[in-house]
Amino acid sequence: MTNAEKALQLHEEWNGKLETKCKASVNNAEDLALAYTPGVAEPCKVIAEDPEAVYRYTIKSNTVAVISDGSAVLGLGNIGPLAAMPVMEGKCVLFKEFGGVNAFPICLDTQDTEEIIETVCRIAPAFGGINLEDISAPRCFEIEERLKKRLSIPVFHDDQHGTAIVVLAGIINALKVTGKKKEDCRVVVNGAGSAGIAISKLLLRYGFQHLTLCDKAGMLSKGMDGLNWMQEQMVEVTNLEHKRGTLADALVGADIFVGVSAPGIVTPEMVKSMNHDSILFAMANPVPEIMPDLAREAGARIVGTGRSDFPNQVNNVLIFPGIFKGALEGRAAGITEEMKLAAADRIAALVPDDQLDDTHILPPAFAPGVADAVAEAVKKFI
Repeated sequence: MTNAEKALQLHEEWNGKLETKCKASVNNAEDLALAYTPGVAEPCKVIAEDPEAVYRYTIKSNTVAVISDGSAVLGLGNIGPLAAMPVMEGKCVLFKEFGGVNAFPICLDTQDTEEIIETVCRIAPAFGGINLEDISAPRCFEIEERLKKRLSIPVFHDDQHGTAIVVLAGIINALKVTGKKKEDCRVVVNGAGSAGIAISKLLLRYGFQHLTLCDKAGMLSKGMDGLNWMQEQMVEVTNLEHKRGTLADALVGADIFVGVSAPGIVTPEMVKSMNHDSILFAMANPVPEIMPDLAREAGARIVGTGRSDFPNQVNNVLIFPGIFKGALEGRAAGITEEMKLAAADRIAALVPDDQLDDTHILPPAFAPGVADAVAEAVKKFI
């Protein structure tokens, strides 16, 4: 049986990867009177007088909504809300298993920006945080920004910020291994969608000064046709030399490549053109932009991918459970840039300097205590 066949069989057996579990016992009339009427009226009255009490008396204090419209699912694209459900259920499992955070999948039968924003705002009272997932760019940027302005609970688009944080953590340690300095590094990010733009923003905020953003048309630059509004903002702070050309042109003399794009688009010749001790994060899934063995043979010093069967897996599960755990426990109103940087630093620090090497720059997904460490780092900035 192949993995694909086994996964399909298990999903049928599970009939959904989540279920509702009751904390309250209802075994007799007294239990019923306390958990429901008339006893339930007491917390209702307290919350009506003091809305903040909802965090004391309900699941809002530790529950996240995982929200998608199914427009940009994994490597599957726009498959819609029904087909997106298995992924969102899986995300909720990871929230619970890795961070102890309750999460529920909500797949919306609309891809209209206004309808998504209004729907999320209407259901927000039941949740302590909103995790946006697999919503296509550039709509995802507007949806997140407007929700952050309207809601007083954390709103986090994991495809953007979770990816960016774990990439930065890996790069922090890769710089230690190679001895490179962020101020001197030339960075190329390929893929100008939600993840690529968020990665670029966070790297710039961390202090990288020479960054070029590319997509299938090549290097993004001022005056380029076909840019969306977010990409137009990005060309104001990237590719400051205003170069034009292909990804191959951009990689000549580069120190760091981050790919969130398409399989097989980086060749060994392109890697050979990069600076010595180059760092490559080739994160297209399941087939990366270049296979790790080819990249290393071509001269790359450190290679990371999104896959668990290669060293240096760049995995969002290191980030989002702890981010929300810390934000919920600290009752944060939002996720700030300072929290993201703190989370990246903390993840990087989980690999001691004396254990860092070319194939060990990030803690493994199942390393104990990761979510707690990230949560503590986040809470310092609430």
